[in-house]
Amino acid sequence: MTETVSEGPLGVLATFRQTPPAIKAILAGVFVGRLAGFLVIFLVVFLTERGFTTGQAGFALGLYGAGAVAGSFIGGWATDRLSARSATAISMLGSPVLLIAILYVTAFPLIVLSVFLVGLVGQIYRPAAQFLITELTPPSQLVMVTAMQRLAMNLGTTVTPLIGTALLSVSYSLLFWAEAIASVAYGLIALKALPPKMKPAPGETPVVQPQGGYRAVMSDWRYLFFLASVFLVAIVYAQYTASLPLAIVSAGLSLWWYSAVVSLNAFIVATCEVLATKWVQNWPLRLIALSGWGFVALGYTVHAFGITPALLILGTILWTASEITGAPTTFAYPGMVAPVHLRGRYIGAMQTVFGLATAIGPVAGIALWSAVGNAVFAWAAGVAVLSTLCALIGMRLPDSTKPSLTKEPVPEAAG
Repeated sequence: MTETVSEGPLGVLATFRQTPPAIKAILAGVFVGRLAGFLVIFLVVFLTERGFTTGQAGFALGLYGAGAVAGSFIGGWATDRLSARSATAISMLGSPVLLIAILYVTAFPLIVLSVFLVGLVGQIYRPAAQFLITELTPPSQLVMVTAMQRLAMNLGTTVTPLIGTALLSVSYSLLFWAEAIASVAYGLIALKALPPKMKPAPGETPVVQPQGGYRAVMSDWRYLFFLASVFLVAIVYAQYTASLPLAIVSAGLSLWWYSAVVSLNAFIVATCEVLATKWVQNWPLRLIALSGWGFVALGYTVHAFGITPALLILGTILWTASEITGAPTTFAYPGMVAPVHLRGRYIGAMQTVFGLATAIGPVAGIALWSAVGNAVFAWAAGVAVLSTLCALIGMRLPDSTKPSLTKEPVPEAAG
């Protein structure tokens, strides 16, 4: 009997059962990649133990973040220009060489260059992964599969510090080589399991798409509003790592409460996001924008009223609710609305903006908190309201038709 594949919204297990092997390979690869993401966690300790100053170590970590932002941008281009499979293989097979170089080079300029390139090359795969998820998943199931991808990332991130500490107890060499081997494994999986860029069948006329590149992405004014909303809300969301712990200490509370806030957020996201997506995937985009962005404004408004244990917990639940209701759609949305020949760049643009905001957000928040104290949370709530308005303007219903890798070729696109 031929298995019937449903096109309608499904639950978690039903969706997973119907995902093609390539999607399962992506989910496994994302988990393994996050599971072995040791460098960003232990880089500062590694460099200071090698005799470099904390300032030098912090500079290297900042360059890693800059490389990651650039990698998302380049990954969008490489996915469209080459293929998602090629971009993933370049990322996962290229970054291990640079990673091992950090272990053995001694000159600081060469170390920071390697760190920057690891961040860049290692991030190229992320637009490619979302591209393939969009291409190979029925539109009605795209948000759920994106939620599964985020779950794989979050689970890997949760376990990584424990595994890294265990490996580090043996040696830094084991730590770095383990991450390199994991990347190579994902690269080999990509070459084996991910589909290549489709070519026209014999006698078939190639589909010619308009030329474009990132300039064409920037000409989509609605999408620019969406990018602005992502940038602003990510800056606000990042305050839980920056201004919130400062406010907790300033209020005379134990840092245990900050640990409780972070743990509560991680627990809710890990246990509830995929389950919540079963219902959220059926919501209109504007309702998702109101919840996904609006709950951030509500959460930080609660923090603006005061830093007490009860308000900390309530505020955290609210801004965490924004993540479990809005994040899967936010990351799936670029693939929904992008022209097929620009899909990688639409995804890359969103991930670049998100990465840039997560880098800028803590710095801006700390500076503002130093100037205005707890009023930073009122400012954060106001920015979150602005981001909600941008999302309501920018998010539009996607085209009902979705090109497939199995049905039509993906043409070459201009850079």
